[in-house]
Amino acid sequence: MAMDVTRRELLRNASLAAGLTALGGVWSEGEARASRSPNEKLNLAHIGAGGQGAADLNQTSSHPQVNIVALCDVDDARASYSFEKFPAAKKFKDYRKMLEEIGKEIDAVVVSIPDHNHAPAAVAAMTLGKHVYCQKPLAHSVEETRKMLETSRKHKVVTQMGTQAHRTYFPAVELIKSGIIGVVSEVHTVTDRPSGWWPQGIAKPTTAEPVPATLDWDHWLGVAQDRPYNSAYLPFVWRGWWDFGTGAMGDMGCHLISGPFQALDLRDPISIEAECDPRLPDSGPNWSIITWQFAKRGKREPVKLIWYDGGKKIPAEIIEDFKTDNGSVFVGDKGKVMVDHGNVTALYPKVKYRDVKIGDMKVGAVPGVPYDRGHYYQWIDACRTGGPTDTTFEFACPLTETVLLGNVAIRAGRKIDWDARKMRATNCPEADAYIRYHYRGGHRL
Repeated sequence: MAMDVTRRELLRNASLAAGLTALGGVWSEGEARASRSPNEKLNLAHIGAGGQGAADLNQTSSHPQVNIVALCDVDDARASYSFEKFPAAKKFKDYRKMLEEIGKEIDAVVVSIPDHNHAPAAVAAMTLGKHVYCQKPLAHSVEETRKMLETSRKHKVVTQMGTQAHRTYFPAVELIKSGIIGVVSEVHTVTDRPSGWWPQGIAKPTTAEPVPATLDWDHWLGVAQDRPYNSAYLPFVWRGWWDFGTGAMGDMGCHLISGPFQALDLRDPISIEAECDPRLPDSGPNWSIITWQFAKRGKREPVKLIWYDGGKKIPAEIIEDFKTDNGSVFVGDKGKVMVDHGNVTALYPKVKYRDVKIGDMKVGAVPGVPYDRGHYYQWIDACRTGGPTDTTFEFACPLTETVLLGNVAIRAGRKIDWDARKMRATNCPEADAYIRYHYRGGHRL
């Protein structure tokens, strides 16, 4: 699905020129470019129209100032509901062809496809000056997150990562920034993935199966190395395969770690260490415990972030009555904050904080972003006006990089000492293989 050399050169030399000309004007660093005046509708294209793509499409299309002008999906059967719901939208299997043929008709793009093709699709759209909403995790590799941030800055586009759960952390962020639990030294985060959601800890299939008539297998593979079709890879179960997905970390990490990132101003861990079982070359482990260490940041003290998945739990001594399967505990020197994925926040010790009215707090992650507009609507509004969003790539790319470094530590098999400036593990050269995604011949960002 990422561009081959011939098509990429065509886009760069022809369509790209038109897209860049459309930008117009001079823009300050970090300033977003609006596509429409407040009274004009936004012409929106979706890359991925089945599964999560269909859910995203239902949200964006409900905005009264949106026109759905194009839908792109590699599987006619999975996308049939969306295709029928929007008969006037132009249909494509190859997003490269969509951008090339009708790029001038598109203002913004939603990317809702498997992880390994996120960055190639998003970068292609941003390069043509299109605003982008991209599902979490933003990319499959650390290097891709850097490229996505660089591209979004260069072309001054409005961006949003699809992590609706980020909003569930707003009350906790306000509490922690207020200092009510003192200096936070640790955050413990747990998820119930992948257990019962998709298989991991398994070997790569050795047999080929007939490709379903409705599926374009080559375009589904996109940048991934070629292989015979097997139903063990899709749909949804692709999450457990390293070549396509990013495991439990990629599925839930950007949701659950976004709160700690915002509340504690985290960025660029200095080390990452992972326990897991099993450690296999093709699929993620059945469980993992990952520890990131963050150095002192200005007045902020060092922080240790610990992740548990696959049935591993936050130790009872952290919070004895911790009940959620997806949530976090912030440990301060004066108290603790618990956040559930379902937006239930509690302060500990309960007696000490019994008079704090947590439910009354409704604060935004970014000044100027209305709390009540919702994750999709605020991005659409920003595309039309140039305003901010909650999870712009300025925030989401470093967050995604940290999440993906957890997978690098799993695959490298030992603790990583991370040099963010040089984008390398200084003590672990074997980690280099997992910092970059290895595209099949003819594909590149």
